[in-house]
Amino acid sequence: MSDTRRPPAGRTGAHGTLPVHDALVLAGGAARRLGGADKPALSVGGRPLLDRVLAACPDAATTVVVGPMRPTTRAVVHALEDPPGGGPLAALDAGLRHTAAPTVLVLAADLPFLTPATVRALLAAVAGAPADGAAHVDGALLRDAQGRDQPLVAAYRRASLHRELTALRAAHGTLSGLPLRAVTSALALERVADAPAGASFDCDTWEDVGAARARIREHGDVLDEWITAVKAELGIELDVDTKALLDLARDAAHGVARPAAPLTTFLIGYAAGRQESGGDVTDASRRIAALAERWAAENASGDDAVGNGASGGSASGDAGRPEPKSAP
Repeated sequence: MSDTRRPPAGRTGAHGTLPVHDALVLAGGAARRLGGADKPALSVGGRPLLDRVLAACPDAATTVVVGPMRPTTRAVVHALEDPPGGGPLAALDAGLRHTAAPTVLVLAADLPFLTPATVRALLAAVAGAPADGAAHVDGALLRDAQGRDQPLVAAYRRASLHRELTALRAAHGTLSGLPLRAVTSALALERVADAPAGASFDCDTWEDVGAARARIREHGDVLDEWITAVKAELGIELDVDTKALLDLARDAAHGVARPAAPLTTFLIGYAAGRQESGGDVTDASRRIAALAERWAAENASGDDAVGNGASGGSASGDAGRPEPKSAP
């Protein structure tokens, strides 16, 4: 299946309007340093690496995954390089045949910390460059914190890739076994710094996979990671105000009863799901938080009333009891 969604019209980035683009994810390779494991299917933060990469490029008009068929959380076009295992240029060529947009994202399938922000920065660098003339730019790639270029975290002009692949095939008779630099060395490329020093992190070894899993749990954004994983598992797109929901859970637990916390947040989600367009979770949270405050205030008032009534009774604690009738 192909992903036919189009990016919103007029979407802008730091360098102007982002170009209409396709995404090409290279998900083949033998993963020898992982003992032949299916690397794109390895789980980091409860999600396969491939799905984490796909989540970073949601606005692609068409998304192509080159490699063995695997389940994905959203619709993609599947392609296979010829011959299978023919290397990155054979994979690039196979995927490019399924694209039509003037700009193509080219991404590895083992990038656990790639974000939409990094993808937008790459696309903006291409969109902001002149389309012709002496300053012609063929694309933009990420440069990691050590100053190394990352050609599989990049956005390229489709025409430029097609030109170089065609020339290489004519020169060598095949693309199989040729290195990626055979294409990138002939292109004029912008460099985009990996500012958070995380988007370029890839999982080549089991140590890398372990480090990625540990980083998610140690990072201050662990709740955001968890919520993103839950949304992906449930197939929902919904902005979640984590602070508002946590505050609501606290108010329900303190003002009503501890079990009210999870039940209340569940009901908020259920109500949002029943409303058109997912409802307004933040507004619903505010309303239920106010309800919890009123509930707590009533309890406090009731306790005061009981206390005041007790203070007017006898010291023996018989306040409010009817006096026994005297014997006739």
